[in-house]
Amino acid sequence: MERYKYASIGKRAVSFTIDDILVSLLFIAIFYNQIISLKTQELMINFIIENSGVLLMLRVIYHTFFIGYNGATLGKYIVKIRAVDEQTGNLLPWSRAFLRAIVRTIGESLLYFTFIFAFFDKRVQTLHDKISKCVVVEDVKN
Repeated sequence: MERYKYASIGKRAVSFTIDDILVSLLFIAIFYNQIISLKTQELMINFIIENSGVLLMLRVIYHTFFIGYNGATLGKYIVKIRAVDEQTGNLLPWSRAFLRAIVRTIGESLLYFTFIFAFFDKRVQTLHDKISKCVVVEDVKN
């Protein structure tokens, strides 16, 4: 895998932000009619709590699909990076894309714990990358 350049934390952060916005917009689109009917802050907070599982599920589905399908979420595609198998450079199998998405989502829920690893790793791997045996690299195909 040394033939690839590992994606920088900056590119990964931009990708993360784009993906998070897209998943949030999808959540809003799904629940738009309910959201606009909420008149108080208390109702909005209760709505978010009651539907947080749906948001988590959307994140897992989004990341599993795009990483399994072509190695890049829409955010990764825009900044030209890709998640690949750390040994072969190939796409991750669907099972490892799913594992990566689950661990990533858990990490987000735990104050982004799994992301901290990237700051101390020469390959800029997060914990969810390490567990799913992948690296995020500059995309030479785009």
